[in-house]
Amino acid sequence: MPLTNVETAVDARTGVDKLWARLRVEAASAAAEEPILASFLNAAILRHDKFAHALAYRIASKMADAQLDSMLARDVAEEAIEGDPQIVAQAAADMIAVDERDPACLSLLQPFLYFKGYHALQAHRIAHWLWMQGRQTLAFHLQSRVGERFGLDIHPAARIGSGVMFDHATSVVIGETAVVGDDCSILHEVTLGGTGAAHEDRHPKIGKGVLIGAGARVLGNIQVGDGARIAAGSVVLEPVPAGCTVAGVPAKIVGKCACKEPAKSMDQSLPQGSG
Repeated sequence: MPLTNVETAVDARTGVDKLWARLRVEAASAAAEEPILASFLNAAILRHDKFAHALAYRIASKMADAQLDSMLARDVAEEAIEGDPQIVAQAAADMIAVDERDPACLSLLQPFLYFKGYHALQAHRIAHWLWMQGRQTLAFHLQSRVGERFGLDIHPAARIGSGVMFDHATSVVIGETAVVGDDCSILHEVTLGGTGAAHEDRHPKIGKGVLIGAGARVLGNIQVGDGARIAAGSVVLEPVPAGCTVAGVPAKIVGKCACKEPAKSMDQSLPQGSG
């Protein structure tokens, strides 16, 4: 039987609690191993009683500037998290995605403390909540700060699912009407861009579990089906069927994905003979 909303919420909360327990253990171990960082680890993780509070603190520390100091930035983050508790569940799912898919990730500490793709995505979730509340000026301010701090640009209106990984993340651009489904993996220099200057639905709709290789450009209001794979450097101008691999400029279908979940396996190899 399908899970009810209550059962789903309980399952998500249990997952967050398990992740938080693991993150605290890793932080305590790192503080003992590297005492010079003990104060930092305590402020960022160990002094907080729940993941939501640590998340708000970490986002605020990254987004604070002369116009929005760390205390105000933290208030904004906590207001958004209280207004939409799903932000915390999504942040946990994003962290697990990085841990499972990035072989360079050795612990949960790395994405939570250091990975700019993770930080940018969580800041976007706060900005998106503000946008949906009609607070566009502050949403745009956070968007600008993400660009300044991390070198990527996500419009606050863009909708992004959970369990998403931005690997490296430098120069990622995601437009206003773009949608990214759950469990996607997006590498650096990817553009989900629009066509034309009209104020209309003009950006890509990316399905679940899609892998988008480095430097790929997906342009226009087109659908990319679930479990599809877009090769690095491709320019995608036409819809992509579910489970297919596309490559080239302009991108063409070169075969079916060898695995059902390319975004999780991170397998970017092309079918033989597709060159």
